[in-house]
Amino acid sequence: MSQRMNYFQVSAEFAKKYMDFNLALKKKAVIQEFEPLVTIRASQINGCAFCLDMHVKEAKIHGERELRLHHIAIWRESGLFNARERAALEWTEALTTLPPHGVPDEIYERVRTQLSEEELSDLSFLVIAINGWNRLSVAFRAEPGSADAAFGLDKAGLY
Repeated sequence: MSQRMNYFQVSAEFAKKYMDFNLALKKKAVIQEFEPLVTIRASQINGCAFCLDMHVKEAKIHGERELRLHHIAIWRESGLFNARERAALEWTEALTTLPPHGVPDEIYERVRTQLSEEELSDLSFLVIAINGWNRLSVAFRAEPGSADAAFGLDKAGLY
């Protein structure tokens, strides 16, 4: 399948503002702590090949252990994630799949035992951001690896 259009060029003004939003998120400690897990897990759920490829490479460049990358899809069964990471992954799944009647109270309460209100709010904006990128990339068939040189992802050594 080939890319349908380059939405980044077609809607350059919106793409720039969305990028600015993403860059603002990266300033928060909770985002730095969970970004690789959240972006990879949401991209897996959404079937976004472009974003999954990108975020696995980013995580590898930033020193994430390879086995943990493989275990993100099975985080519930894996012992490789701490309680805060598990909370972030559970919240990511809840907001990405968004059940018909919203996020159940038991998930919210479980996540709140690990994250402050501000952390949970900030994390929610990260989940919203990656889900938006996933939807754009899936809709317009962004080609995995096509932006590697532009984003320095060729340094991941995963070829």
